[in-house]
Amino acid sequence: MARDDGTVAAGVVVGFALGVMTGAAVALLMAPAAGDDTRRALGDKAREGRDLAEQAARHGREFLQRQRETLNSAIERGREAYQQARSAGEQSQATDPSEMR
Repeated sequence: MARDDGTVAAGVVVGFALGVMTGAAVALLMAPAAGDDTRRALGDKAREGRDLAEQAARHGREFLQRQRETLNSAIERGREAYQQARSAGEQSQATDPSEMR
């Protein structure tokens, strides 16, 4: 199983943010408005896009952390079950009367 260190999620977030900024820039440049108004609107949209990207990245990191914790917990429970089964098997072999011959 390939290990994902968050680079895929980061790529998605960056792509999303670039798409938001590009779309906002094109929409504002195509609309008739004064230069100052357009620059101000572009700055506002860029900040909104950055905030959305940061929020998406934060949610992605939190999701990955929860999944990592779930996986680690499952692995630990599996190890414990294996040890219990192994101990029970060793005990049953030691008390097996057919082994005493």
